[in-house]
Amino acid sequence: MRPLLAIFGAVLLIAGCDAKSDMGEQAKYKPYAPNPDFNDGASARPLVAGVVPRDPATVPGGPYLAVAAISAAGTKGTIEDATVNPRPIDAAMISRGQEKFEIYCSACHGRLGNGLGMIAQRGLMHPPSFHVDRLKNVGDGHLYNVMTAGYGAMYSYADKIAPQDRWAVVAYVRALQAISSASKLSPDVAAVLQGAGDAKAKTAGYRQ
Repeated sequence: MRPLLAIFGAVLLIAGCDAKSDMGEQAKYKPYAPNPDFNDGASARPLVAGVVPRDPATVPGGPYLAVAAISAAGTKGTIEDATVNPRPIDAAMISRGQEKFEIYCSACHGRLGNGLGMIAQRGLMHPPSFHVDRLKNVGDGHLYNVMTAGYGAMYSYADKIAPQDRWAVVAYVRALQAISSASKLSPDVAAVLQGAGDAKAKTAGYRQ
């Protein structure tokens, strides 16, 4: 009797799964379809007053997966990995870097830079901890390039973080790394900072 009930329940469950009615096919207007909700009966609406068209060539960042050329520090292209942060580093710059880091980076990298951000904890690939020796020893230009052009599973943030703010983020990451370089960290604190460890990117190289 129980097997029959189980089979009957499975049949009812499958019958109730209708992809079209379960948001699989949502109401929408196709191009040039009439829409009685507007006085002119058109579904295609005119642009809002004040909208300014932009040429894709002038939009910050670049096309997805386009190749980024090497260029001078502070521009929208990538630079030499060994480039040293060209901006004077002070408290205001580090504070600015922290602000941008927590807005754009901490979701994956974690607020401690340990690779345990909430997005990564919910299934996205874990980025490496900034506190591993490999990333402590890379040049400032490498960190700048990763934000500019993307790296591995990370896409470019060039359209979100301005060049000067990328350098501020680099300075803040270096400040985070200085914490784990302290000589008297307890094993528990060191383990927290190591976090995801030296997680490797799925693909090597800049991807913009």
